Amino acid sequence: MRRTVLMLMLLVAAAPASAADWLNWRKVGDATLSWGPFTVYNSQLRTPAGHYSGPGADQALIITYQRDIDRETLVEATREQWQAQGILTQEPQSEAWLQMLQTLWPDVTPGAQLAFVLTAQQGQFWYRASPRQKGFTPLGPRQSAAFSRRFLAIWLDPNTQYPELRKQLIGGH
Repeated sequence: MRRTVLMLMLLVAAAPASAADWLNWRKVGDATLSWGPFTVYNSQLRTPAGHYSGPGADQALIITYQRDIDRETLVEATREQWQAQGILTQEPQSEAWLQMLQTLWPDVTPGAQLAFVLTAQQGQFWYRASPRQKGFTPLGPRQSAAFSRRFLAIWLDPNTQYPELRKQLIGGH
Protein backbone atom coordinates (compact mmCIF):
# COMPACT_ATOMS: atom_id res chain seq x y z
CA MET A 1 0.00 0.00 0.00
CA ARG A 2 2.75 2.44 0.95
CA ARG A 3 4.53 1.61 -2.28
CA THR A 4 1.38 2.39 -4.31
CA VAL A 5 0.97 5.77 -2.60
CA LEU A 6 4.63 6.58 -3.27
CA MET A 7 4.22 5.68 -6.97
CA LEU A 8 1.11 7.88 -7.24
CA MET A 9 2.97 10.78 -5.64
CA LEU A 10 5.82 10.38 -8.13
CA LEU A 11 3.42 10.29 -11.07
CA VAL A 12 1.67 13.45 -9.92
CA ALA A 13 5.00 15.24 -9.43
CA ALA A 14 6.20 14.19 -12.90
CA ALA A 15 2.97 15.13 -14.69
CA PRO A 16 3.19 18.12 -17.03
CA ALA A 17 1.59 21.39 -15.99
CA SER A 18 -2.04 21.76 -16.93
CA ALA A 19 -3.28 24.94 -18.54
CA ALA A 20 -4.94 25.94 -15.27
CA ASP A 21 -1.55 25.91 -13.51
CA TRP A 22 0.40 28.24 -15.79
CA LEU A 23 -2.54 30.51 -16.52
CA ASN A 24 -2.43 31.43 -12.83
CA TRP A 25 1.26 32.33 -12.92
CA ARG A 26 2.14 35.99 -12.51
CA LYS A 27 2.93 38.23 -15.45
CA VAL A 28 6.58 39.24 -15.82
CA GLY A 29 6.18 41.48 -18.86
CA ASP A 30 4.52 41.91 -22.21
CA ALA A 31 5.54 43.19 -25.62
CA THR A 32 4.06 43.84 -29.05
CA LEU A 33 5.71 42.95 -32.36
CA SER A 34 4.81 45.33 -35.16
CA TRP A 35 5.93 45.32 -38.76
CA GLY A 36 5.53 48.78 -40.20
CA PRO A 37 2.03 49.97 -39.31
CA PHE A 38 0.78 46.42 -38.64
CA THR A 39 0.67 44.66 -35.29
CA VAL A 40 1.70 41.04 -35.79
CA TYR A 41 1.22 39.78 -32.24
CA ASN A 42 1.15 40.66 -28.57
CA SER A 43 3.27 38.49 -26.27
CA GLN A 44 3.38 37.93 -22.55
CA LEU A 45 5.81 36.12 -20.27
CA ARG A 46 4.55 34.53 -17.05
CA THR A 47 6.38 32.70 -14.27
CA PRO A 48 5.26 31.20 -10.97
CA ALA A 49 6.95 34.02 -9.00
CA GLY A 50 6.35 36.85 -11.47
CA HIS A 51 10.00 37.48 -12.36
CA TYR A 52 12.34 36.11 -15.00
CA SER A 53 14.94 33.73 -13.56
CA GLY A 54 16.73 32.63 -16.73
CA PRO A 55 16.32 30.19 -19.60
CA GLY A 56 15.90 27.00 -17.53
CA ALA A 57 13.31 28.28 -15.06
CA ASP A 58 9.60 27.53 -15.34
CA GLN A 59 7.94 30.06 -17.64
CA ALA A 60 5.10 30.50 -20.09
CA LEU A 61 5.36 32.58 -23.25
CA ILE A 62 1.89 33.39 -24.60
CA ILE A 63 1.50 34.90 -28.07
CA THR A 64 -1.80 36.43 -29.14
CA TYR A 65 -1.89 36.89 -32.90
CA GLN A 66 -3.39 39.99 -34.47
CA ARG A 67 -3.19 38.83 -38.09
CA ASP A 68 -3.91 35.75 -40.20
CA ILE A 69 -0.69 33.75 -40.48
CA ASP A 70 -0.45 30.29 -41.98
CA ARG A 71 1.66 27.59 -40.35
CA GLU A 72 4.22 27.65 -43.17
CA THR A 73 4.91 31.33 -42.47
CA LEU A 74 5.19 30.65 -38.71
CA VAL A 75 7.70 27.86 -39.32
CA GLU A 76 9.66 29.98 -41.81
CA ALA A 77 9.83 32.82 -39.26
CA THR A 78 11.20 30.34 -36.71
CA ARG A 79 13.78 29.17 -39.26
CA GLU A 80 14.84 32.78 -39.93
CA GLN A 81 15.25 33.52 -36.23
CA TRP A 82 17.25 30.34 -35.64
CA GLN A 83 19.41 31.18 -38.66
CA ALA A 84 20.10 34.67 -37.30
CA GLN A 85 21.06 33.22 -33.90
CA GLY A 86 23.24 30.47 -35.39
CA ILE A 87 20.99 27.72 -34.05
CA LEU A 88 20.55 26.08 -37.46
CA THR A 89 24.29 25.41 -37.67
CA GLN A 90 24.74 24.60 -33.96
CA GLU A 91 21.90 22.07 -33.66
CA PRO A 92 21.94 19.16 -36.12
CA GLN A 93 18.33 18.28 -35.22
CA SER A 94 17.01 21.77 -36.02
CA GLU A 95 15.63 20.69 -39.41
CA ALA A 96 13.73 17.85 -37.73
CA TRP A 97 12.40 20.35 -35.19
CA LEU A 98 11.15 22.61 -37.98
CA GLN A 99 9.41 19.68 -39.66
CA MET A 100 7.79 18.78 -36.35
CA LEU A 101 6.50 22.36 -35.99
CA GLN A 102 5.09 22.17 -39.53
CA THR A 103 2.92 19.21 -38.49
CA LEU A 104 2.10 20.52 -35.02
CA TRP A 105 1.15 24.18 -35.44
CA PRO A 106 -2.18 25.37 -36.84
CA ASP A 107 -2.77 28.38 -39.07
CA VAL A 108 -3.59 31.31 -36.78
CA THR A 109 -6.19 34.05 -37.05
CA PRO A 110 -6.63 37.31 -35.11
CA GLY A 111 -7.20 36.50 -31.43
CA ALA A 112 -5.68 33.00 -31.61
CA GLN A 113 -3.18 32.22 -28.88
CA LEU A 114 -0.16 29.94 -29.03
CA ALA A 115 1.64 29.35 -25.74
CA PHE A 116 4.89 27.56 -24.93
CA VAL A 117 5.10 26.47 -21.32
CA LEU A 118 8.40 25.36 -19.82
CA THR A 119 8.29 23.23 -16.66
CA ALA A 120 11.14 21.06 -15.40
CA GLN A 121 13.13 22.26 -18.46
CA GLN A 122 10.73 20.63 -20.94
CA GLY A 123 8.27 22.64 -22.97
CA GLN A 124 4.72 22.05 -24.10
CA PHE A 125 2.80 23.94 -26.78
CA TRP A 126 -0.78 24.98 -25.99
CA TYR A 127 -3.33 26.53 -28.36
CA ARG A 128 -6.56 28.49 -28.08
CA ALA A 129 -8.26 29.35 -31.37
CA SER A 130 -10.11 32.39 -30.02
CA PRO A 131 -10.75 34.25 -26.76
CA ARG A 132 -14.27 32.79 -26.80
CA GLN A 133 -12.83 29.28 -26.42
CA LYS A 134 -12.89 28.32 -22.76
CA GLY A 135 -9.42 26.83 -22.38
CA PHE A 136 -6.18 25.94 -24.08
CA THR A 137 -5.56 22.61 -25.81
CA PRO A 138 -2.13 20.94 -25.67
CA LEU A 139 -0.40 20.53 -29.03
CA GLY A 140 1.80 17.46 -29.38
CA PRO A 141 4.06 15.92 -26.77
CA ARG A 142 6.32 17.66 -24.28
CA GLN A 143 9.46 18.87 -25.99
CA SER A 144 13.09 18.17 -25.08
CA ALA A 145 15.16 20.57 -23.01
CA ALA A 146 17.34 21.29 -26.07
CA PHE A 147 14.37 22.22 -28.27
CA SER A 148 12.73 24.21 -25.47
CA ARG A 149 15.86 26.27 -24.81
CA ARG A 150 16.30 27.01 -28.52
CA PHE A 151 12.67 27.85 -29.12
CA LEU A 152 12.47 30.34 -26.25
CA ALA A 153 15.80 31.83 -27.35
CA ILE A 154 13.92 33.51 -30.22
CA TRP A 155 12.45 35.95 -27.67
CA LEU A 156 14.50 35.57 -24.50
CA ASP A 157 18.14 35.00 -25.48
CA PRO A 158 20.43 38.04 -25.17
CA ASN A 159 21.24 37.53 -28.89
CA THR A 160 17.60 37.78 -29.98
CA GLN A 161 16.82 39.80 -33.08
CA TYR A 162 14.26 41.67 -30.95
CA PRO A 163 16.21 43.06 -27.96
CA GLU A 164 13.51 45.60 -27.07
CA LEU A 165 10.83 42.89 -26.97
CA ARG A 166 13.11 40.75 -24.79
CA LYS A 167 13.65 43.66 -22.41
CA GLN A 168 9.89 44.22 -22.10
CA LEU A 169 9.10 40.51 -21.69
CA ILE A 170 11.63 39.94 -18.90
CA GLY A 171 10.37 42.96 -16.99
CA GLY A 172 12.72 45.71 -18.15
CA HIS A 173 11.51 49.19 -18.99
